[in-house]
Amino acid sequence: MRRTSLRSACCATALSALTMLSSALAQEDVPERWRQRSDLSPADLARVRQVVQPARDFAKAEAFEAMSGGAATSLAAADQNAFSQFSANLDFDQQHEFKLGNALFTKLWVASPSSTQASDGLGPLYNARSCISCHVRDGRGHPPEGSSDHISMLIRLARPARTPDEKARIERGEVLNFPDAVYGEQLQDLAAPGLAAEGEMRVAYDETPVTLADGTRISLRKPRYSVTNLAYGPLEPDVTLSPRIAPPMSGMGLIEAISEADILANADPDDRNGDGISGRAAVVRDHRSGELALGRFGFKAQNATVRDQVAAAFSADMGISTPDRPNPNGDCTAAETQCLSLPNGVQPRLGDTEAPDPILDLVTFYSQQLAVPQRRNVDAPAVLQGKQVFYQLGCVSCHLPKFVTRRDALDKAQAFQLIWPYSDFLLHDMGEGLADGQSVGSASGREWRTPPLWGIGLTKTVSGHSFFLHDGRARNLTEAILWHGGEAETARNAFAASARQDREALLTFLESL
Repeated sequence: MRRTSLRSACCATALSALTMLSSALAQEDVPERWRQRSDLSPADLARVRQVVQPARDFAKAEAFEAMSGGAATSLAAADQNAFSQFSANLDFDQQHEFKLGNALFTKLWVASPSSTQASDGLGPLYNARSCISCHVRDGRGHPPEGSSDHISMLIRLARPARTPDEKARIERGEVLNFPDAVYGEQLQDLAAPGLAAEGEMRVAYDETPVTLADGTRISLRKPRYSVTNLAYGPLEPDVTLSPRIAPPMSGMGLIEAISEADILANADPDDRNGDGISGRAAVVRDHRSGELALGRFGFKAQNATVRDQVAAAFSADMGISTPDRPNPNGDCTAAETQCLSLPNGVQPRLGDTEAPDPILDLVTFYSQQLAVPQRRNVDAPAVLQGKQVFYQLGCVSCHLPKFVTRRDALDKAQAFQLIWPYSDFLLHDMGEGLADGQSVGSASGREWRTPPLWGIGLTKTVSGHSFFLHDGRARNLTEAILWHGGEAETARNAFAASARQDREALLTFLESL
């Protein structure tokens, strides 16, 4: 394989960032138990540290590199169902539990009252009737693209703290931010019969040409978001709009099984090593225990566990109450009196919420066990060349290739697995171009959690499109890279300055993930 034309110094910088165990995170910020891998013996710890060292030989694939999810990796065909397979190492009983969870994930909920009492309780205000409506084939959502299909994209509403007391509540982790007084935390564009939906999302794009160093011209589209037909009056003047497409579901349980110590080891909030990358850990409240926990899920790492993420979606997206979020009115606010007056779907003979146990347990298990697909063409020369470019550009400073999960993970199928998510799961300032202006807990309006890249090459196959980033503005991977700013601007500029062959090799590598 030919040597790429990029400077080797860039690669050395990336390798240095990966191998350094950062001490920048203030010791008082996290519990002692988060800083140590108490699940490993000294011999195992030494072995793990050796295994997760960054690649240095780009002439061949690394050992087990094709198995992105370790023994849980799906070996099924790379077709439109590639993200819907269960972890390959589940036993028979767990496979049965997964299938029950899948049935609930695809279940269509209906508004109350209904003859199908086990399925009513939808809304009264909502964005979707089922989990699968947003996560089609368990994949990535998309922007409306000029159609009326907003189902897999929504608008989060929030205002900043206005008083010292409100700021203190955010700092203590009691709240992530503050919803609009009338419309709540999410614009609900669907409603039960007889109730007006809150409004409609609108998006328009401005095209901006970008010329790369070799003369290649790319057009980036910058979105402008607004809401129209507001049914209950105006939004508060300081409320921000943050669009979110549904993220792909693969590998969530494996992410949950990563040790806190391994994520915190890469945090460098004050950029003490001077590489321009200053990832920060999101510290949030576990929704069940109320204890501080490491945020891992959501575009701003606002949820600590898969269960938190699932319960939040049941409540905010569908208006369905669960034991973790027992409000049957979903995102209805005190100002929306008609919404609050409508019947809910709680059936006392079934439980005290609309989705009582074991519904939340089963959907959580299903979400945890959606397998990561096997990599393709890991030994192909173009893929290996692209992998080297990925390292040389410094992409691995945030898109950390690999981890070994905890040996004492709650699910044995996910314990002590070498996995390849290509994320550090930290918050990074991505620049003004990607900023949504909406703070979520400790994450600022310019910060986003590094998304995992595993499975990204199958987006078109599974989801039928190639829209990327939190709002789907990027129409392909090249545009997604060129939108990177802030801490990622150096890597972005290096990509723009690269030879065409290097850029194409990088894209080939990403498509193999």
